[in-house]
Amino acid sequence: MPVFAPERVATASFPLRYEDIAQDGRMMMTALPPAIGWTVWRQLLADLPSARSMQRQGLVAILSRLTVEGTDEPIRVDQRVDATGGYQLARHEVDGNVEKLFLNMWVEVRGARGRVVPPEGPGDPVVAGRVFAEHTFTRIFAAPGDRKVTRLELEGFKPVPEVTYDFPAPATAMDLPFDAEPLDDECVPDDAVTVFGLDHTDSNQHVNSLVYPRLFAEAAFRRLAARGKTKRALVRALDIAYRKPSFAGDKVRVHLRTFTIGDRLGAAGYLVAADDPAGRARCCARIVLG
Repeated sequence: MPVFAPERVATASFPLRYEDIAQDGRMMMTALPPAIGWTVWRQLLADLPSARSMQRQGLVAILSRLTVEGTDEPIRVDQRVDATGGYQLARHEVDGNVEKLFLNMWVEVRGARGRVVPPEGPGDPVVAGRVFAEHTFTRIFAAPGDRKVTRLELEGFKPVPEVTYDFPAPATAMDLPFDAEPLDDECVPDDAVTVFGLDHTDSNQHVNSLVYPRLFAEAAFRRLAARGKTKRALVRALDIAYRKPSFAGDKVRVHLRTFTIGDRLGAAGYLVAADDPAGRARCCARIVLG
């Protein structure tokens, strides 16, 4: 997390649901990203004049990458957690020309150390996890050739951000860590096909971004179990890049390559239409279990 100007950082307190905490007290990977909403979106951006200007211009900052790290600290589910987050506008250049503009966000979540069962704490605050969220500016409803955004006309912000961002290609999200030992030579299609329903969607009219990490985790557990690697583990790290939305009625399949990294297990791969395995990936992801 960079050092932010005071007007670009905020702290929020919010309650946990029982499904946010695993039985060993660690915070679930999918429970951490909502802290971005509690801090950056609600506290810092929602009431800015530029937010209304973006709507008038048809300008949207869409989530394009999510990187999540969960710690191994147990926290109490019956205590509120505190999240501190901030944001930064940035540009990506190619050969000296602005290619993309980004709205990047960081957040750290802290909770009261302890567990409900067996009873422990509540103790001092500990870090439960951290999140980085990359958002790409686009005119999502414009014609394909008019969607790219290389300049902003928003009150309170410079037309071209000063900060440069080394934008990683989406496919890098399924690269194996440099010190990983692969268990598979290549990505293997999962046995299961997922059919999306309205239960998978949200108000943005497509499949919710946190559905995909769950699909990768479930496919990873199946693949590792088939290799005799079944163990009680929890996703502790996630890197996922979103490339194409999915909708209710779509049929998709995860393709994964499993690996070990030290004493931990992991999986990396992509999700694609079930009837077009050579088609464009909907998203690419890597998870580490611990």
